[in-house]
Amino acid sequence: MKVTVNKVDDANIIVSGTLDATVIDANVEKLAKQAAKEIKVDGFRAGKVPVSVVKQMHGDKLAQDAEGEALRELIDAGLAQAKVNPADMIGQPSFKKYEKTDDGIEVEVEISTRPEFDLDGYMDVVPAFEKPKADDKEVEAKLEEMAKEQAPFIKIKRKRMVKDGDMTVIDFEGFVDGVAFDGGKAEKFNLKIGSGQFIPGFEEQIIGMKYEEEKDVVVTFPKEYQVPELAGKEATFKVKLHEIQEQEEAQINDELAQKLLNNEKATLDELKEKVRAQVETAALSKVYNEELKPKMVEALVNKYDIALPNNIVEQEIDAKINAKAQEMSEEELAQYKDNEKKINALRDSVREDAIASVKATFIVDALAKKEEISVDDQEVSQAIYYEAMMSGQDPQQVIKYYQENNLLPAVKMGMIEDKLFGKMLGLDA
Repeated sequence: MKVTVNKVDDANIIVSGTLDATVIDANVEKLAKQAAKEIKVDGFRAGKVPVSVVKQMHGDKLAQDAEGEALRELIDAGLAQAKVNPADMIGQPSFKKYEKTDDGIEVEVEISTRPEFDLDGYMDVVPAFEKPKADDKEVEAKLEEMAKEQAPFIKIKRKRMVKDGDMTVIDFEGFVDGVAFDGGKAEKFNLKIGSGQFIPGFEEQIIGMKYEEEKDVVVTFPKEYQVPELAGKEATFKVKLHEIQEQEEAQINDELAQKLLNNEKATLDELKEKVRAQVETAALSKVYNEELKPKMVEALVNKYDIALPNNIVEQEIDAKINAKAQEMSEEELAQYKDNEKKINALRDSVREDAIASVKATFIVDALAKKEEISVDDQEVSQAIYYEAMMSGQDPQQVIKYYQENNLLPAVKMGMIEDKLFGKMLGLDA
């Protein structure tokens, strides 16, 4: 088999050659004989099916597999000639040419490999910064917020109308077009006014109600509401107010510290130090995400001039185009249908960003290996679980969504990146 190898750059080669018809025919014969020993056909004993019958029944599949085998041999020969380790191949080869002739199939395939580059000087990209310090006012404000969250609600001593911030105890039942709907009814339900717990407009209409008052509250479900049957529909809730509670004044003392730190010997000073650390960590996280990380990614991309696997770049362009398409209206999408020139222009518009993104990924991956930084699957699951819990979502459903949409590798890469940059910035000390 004659094979020609052209090196495009350090990450891409083009392998050309012809898959000889005689080789493909020999592969078909070999595969047919093998299948004849294994498949079952009515009227023939096991292992005694004639090769001619196998070819007649599975000719197209045999030809396809035979061509695939010949193609693998061509690629292996090309890699050997280019002195490329098959393990360094990345992604799927892309065909530039696949033309059938009387003599066989003329093939031209581009193969991409993981780029190798010198990492010297990577610490030069670390920007100078100062860790944020929390002042006493910030600590006191956070303490007041935490104390208020812990302060209990008690039934009001003097009957009055509901006002913003009150905790109410209500009965309600919801109707759409005069028909009650599932999940729209509750009794002696605790609803804090101003919490945003209910549909927009509901809580505001409770303000001003009096004890034992009954009222129709009319609201419209959001168009993106999770129950399709209710999304965008107007609903009437029959509401009865039973009780109004107001929050006691927040107390910032040792007792609060003992409650929050789950330690009967804890003091307010200890709580203040914990809160100060929390405030500083939150501030540092904000600086890191909004300033430090973007600067480091940009600096690393600019610092290293490396060849990138063309197939991975094209995949990233596809991903960015798909993301843009998700935001387009049907009219906008229609403009791109069967319009190759417009599609290519759109691809060119995101190419630079795609290249930078792919480049950053390979650099971060190489630096993580050098710094011996890794993230296992359990860490990824725990991170997603925690974020789901914090946002009030079902963790198992969120993890399932990430799995089904192949989003776990991106989450893992992001965690590796944060660990790497944290170490480079000295934040893990």
